[in-house]
Amino acid sequence: MLDTLNPKKRFTVLGISLLLSAGLAHASAIEQFKAFVLNAKTAKGEFNQVQMKMVNGVSKVGKSSSGTFKFARPGKFIWTYLKPYEQILQADGDKLYLYDRDLNQVTIKNLGNAIASSPAAILFGSVDLEKNFTMRDVEVKQGIEWLEAVPKTKDSQFDSIGIGMKDGIPVGMELRDSFGQISVITLKNFEKNSSFPLDQFKFVVPAGADVLRP
Repeated sequence: MLDTLNPKKRFTVLGISLLLSAGLAHASAIEQFKAFVLNAKTAKGEFNQVQMKMVNGVSKVGKSSSGTFKFARPGKFIWTYLKPYEQILQADGDKLYLYDRDLNQVTIKNLGNAIASSPAAILFGSVDLEKNFTMRDVEVKQGIEWLEAVPKTKDSQFDSIGIGMKDGIPVGMELRDSFGQISVITLKNFEKNSSFPLDQFKFVVPAGADVLRP
């Protein structure tokens, strides 16, 4: 999702090498994110997610969830919610699958039409963010460099997406929609360029599951 960068803005291979050799501690969020996109071909880790909503200017904490993720570029990922309910968002590079274990129900979408429908797709897919989003560095909070990505199209489900970078690794995200809801995601135990078999991204519909194709 992020592999093809605007030629006017992308780093050359030499530039990336110099950036990495100098260390990423002083690089901006956008610089770190571009380096991450070019160099992280696979990864795995864990996440915590908290839903929040602005009510009369006050942030209210809603439900929380946690789980694991893994990805392989381009467009292959597994984003697994373990608590409080088990759900799986999985992409094989062509289709996006949402599996609800309790309902034993699978929803299947074309990945191209649903590419922005999950945090995993934004970070780990193959869409060019600079083609689809206006990006800018915004602030440093607790040692984390943040960038903001605002969709260029009106039909995105998000008004803005914040990505927090530290030492060349994404450590957090903030997804804001037009209804005032905010999803705050913390990424941890991040292992870049992990080795695992790619055939695990092929989704197998569980026996007896209802299949929806909206």
